[in-house]
Amino acid sequence: MRVERISRFPVKGLSPEQMEEVDLSVGAGLPHDRRFAFAHGDSPFDPADPKWLPKRNFACLAAHAGVARIHSAYDPRANTLLLRAEGVAPLLADLSDPAGRDAAAAWITAFVGEEARGALTLAEVPGHAFTDIPDKAVSIIGTASIAELGQRAGMALDPLRFRANVLFSGAAPFAELEWVGRELLIGKARLRVLKRIQRCAATEVNPETAERDARPPRWLRSHYGHADMGVYAVVLEGGRIAVGDALELPDPA
Repeated sequence: MRVERISRFPVKGLSPEQMEEVDLSVGAGLPHDRRFAFAHGDSPFDPADPKWLPKRNFACLAAHAGVARIHSAYDPRANTLLLRAEGVAPLLADLSDPAGRDAAAAWITAFVGEEARGALTLAEVPGHAFTDIPDKAVSIIGTASIAELGQRAGMALDPLRFRANVLFSGAAPFAELEWVGRELLIGKARLRVLKRIQRCAATEVNPETAERDARPPRWLRSHYGHADMGVYAVVLEGGRIAVGDALELPDPA
């Protein structure tokens, strides 16, 4: 098995950044993955007491298909966030400056429009990740799983719909679902598969057109009896992973 793509999503719900290699740390996801989120005005998220909250509290594809039109780029060295979308003036926000954070939140609020539940705010807490599960994990999906679902549904599916951190090839379709509890070796890192990923309405959104033109959760249930695609894994031993690295599944002890 081989790593085909590594992606991180600095802002929850927004566009990915492709990486050739990345250093993983014990008990953490990819650096800067889901580091930021735009919280709705009625979200109970409290930066002074950060707790995991469901995605509905933040701007996300599951609730706001239109955010797929936003192209974002985060520069961790400069701590700047670029936001752009067709028909909207782009914004380069300095996130070290409260005025820059406010400007980014106002840009997103205006973009989301009537779907915004009050003015959105840019949420960030050092060490906190706005992931879909409480655990800090790496999401992993096999290309064969995505391809087979698409074949059964009669529609080619862009892997980006599933927003994986690691996309790999070389396994049978949905083989990764049977790895829960087992260890994986990727590059210099060792991980343990924690749980399956249950899919939601975010996968319905076409990442190119921002239209809801597919029904992966429904298709998964219809063809396989569940809504699972890919797995979450926690990092047991840190190290560098890179595109082209082998993904190995050691025999259980």
